Amino acid sequence: MKNYFKPALLTAICLLLIGIDKTFAQAPKPFEGEKTSWNGFDRYDYFMDTETFAVTPFKALPGERTGMDDKNTPKGKVRCIVVVPKTAAAGNPVTWRGFYWDHEPQSEVELLKRGFHVVYCNIDPGKEWEAWYAFFTKHGLSGKPAFSGMSRGGINEYAWAAIHPDRVSCLYADNPAIRPESFARLDLLVKYDIPVLSIVGTEDFVTPTNTMYIEEALLRMGGRMTMMIKEGTGHHPHSIKDATFIADWVEKNIKQTNRDPLFADTSAFVRSYYYSLENKYQYLKIENTYATVRGPWFTPVYDVYNIKTDTKFGIKTLTIIAPNKPAPGNPWVFRADRTLPRDATVEQDLLAKGYYIVSPPITGQNPVRKDWDGFYNMLVAKGFSKKPVMIGTGAYAGEAYEWALHNPDKVSCIYADNAAMRSIMEKKQPLDTLAPLAKAHIPALHVSGATDPWLATDTRVAEQKYKELGGSMTVITIPGEGHFPRVPRDPAPIVAFIVKNTKQ
Repeated sequence: MKNYFKPALLTAICLLLIGIDKTFAQAPKPFEGEKTSWNGFDRYDYFMDTETFAVTPFKALPGERTGMDDKNTPKGKVRCIVVVPKTAAAGNPVTWRGFYWDHEPQSEVELLKRGFHVVYCNIDPGKEWEAWYAFFTKHGLSGKPAFSGMSRGGINEYAWAAIHPDRVSCLYADNPAIRPESFARLDLLVKYDIPVLSIVGTEDFVTPTNTMYIEEALLRMGGRMTMMIKEGTGHHPHSIKDATFIADWVEKNIKQTNRDPLFADTSAFVRSYYYSLENKYQYLKIENTYATVRGPWFTPVYDVYNIKTDTKFGIKTLTIIAPNKPAPGNPWVFRADRTLPRDATVEQDLLAKGYYIVSPPITGQNPVRKDWDGFYNMLVAKGFSKKPVMIGTGAYAGEAYEWALHNPDKVSCIYADNAAMRSIMEKKQPLDTLAPLAKAHIPALHVSGATDPWLATDTRVAEQKYKELGGSMTVITIPGEGHFPRVPRDPAPIVAFIVKNTKQ
C-alpha cells in the first residue's frame, strides 16, 4: 500500500490536532488591562461602575504594592482584582476572596502555584458581585469558585452561598461571622453538597456564637464541615502560616465526585454525610501551638442516602449509610434504631470494613413489620446480602429481635446493646418467642451495663431461655455502667463477633 501522507500533510494534521486539544482545554480568555505583579504573579486591576456595572481596566498605583488603597477609588466605582497563575489548572479553577484584600494571603499564593486564579471585588455581595461573577466567568474561569472569607469576608461568602449555592464549590471560613438570613439557609449547603472548612481561634469572640452554631446546624442536616481550632489565639491572626493544608483542602473539594451506589436506580434519594466527631490534635510548628481538628478531612466520611418509599401507611424514608468500599457479598446491618450517633464506634468500624448500615423508618405509632419486609426485599433485589446483621439498642433491640423472629432464615446474627426485650411491632413479646431463632442457630451477642436494670429482667432471662432452646448467646457486661453508656463501646469484640458470623 502506498503512503499517501506527505511530511507536510502530517505536520498540518499534527498542528490541527494540537489546536483541537487546546480548544477542548478551553484556556481562559486573557484579561484586559496593564498588569502589575502580586507575589510573583500577574495582577490585573479594574473599576466597576456601581450603576452600569461596566468593568474597565486601570493600572494599580506603585505605592499599593501587593495591597489595595481604596482611597484611590473614584466615587461610584468599586475596585476589582484578578491574579493569574503561570499555567491554569484543568477546569480553570478560581478562588474568590470575600473581603480584606491581601490580608494573610498565603492560601491564595499557594493556590496560584497550583493553577488557580484569584478574584476579588471590594464590596459586600449584591449586584456588583453578580456583575463581577459574570465578568470573570465570561473569561473562561470556573463558574463554581472556591471562597475564602475572613471575618466580614465570612459573612460575605455565606451570604453569596445562601443565594447562589449553584455557584459555589466550597467555603473556607476563617473566624467568620454569619447573618441570620444566611444561617436560615444553611440547608442549601447540604442540598448543593458544599463542604466547609472553618479555621478559628479558641479566644475569638465570634467562634462560640457563629462557627459553633454553624457546625451544629450542618451536622444536624448531614452536611460536611472540617474544623481547625487554634489554641490560645483570638480573632487575629487569621489563617495559618503554612497554607499547604488549606490549599490541599480546597483543591480536593472543588472536584465533584460521581458516585454510583448499589441502589442508584431506586426511587429518588437525597444524599448527605456521616462521620465521627472525634477530636484530634495537630501541632502548628510556625505558630507554636496545637489545634484541635475534627471533621471530614481528619476522619473517614460516608455517604448517607435517604430513600423515600411508598408503604401501606404512606411515604416513609429508608436511611442507608454506604461504605467507601463495599465488602464482598455486600454485607449490611439492619439497624432498628431511628438515628446513628456520631460516636457509634461499632458501626463506624463496620463501615470501614465494607458493611452498609441500614435504618428502616419508625414513624407514627410503631414500626410495621410488613414495611420492614418490603425494605429487605428491595435491598436484596439490589444486590445486598440475603442475611443482614440485626442491631438494636434499648427497646429497639426488642424490635430487631421481633423482625428476626419472623424471618430467621434472613438473619446472620444479632447484636443487642442494653437490650429491653420489648416490642410494639407485635403483641407477642420476644422473650416468649425465641424458639425460631434458636432452631435456626442464629448467634446473639448482648452488651449491657452491669447496673442496667434491664440486664437482670431481660438479657439474663433471654440468655437462659435461648440456651435452653439450644441457641448460642454471649453476654458482655460493663462494670459501673447503667442503661445509658457513658463512653463509646469498645468495638473490637463486637465487630469480631459480627464479622465471624457474616462470612459468606
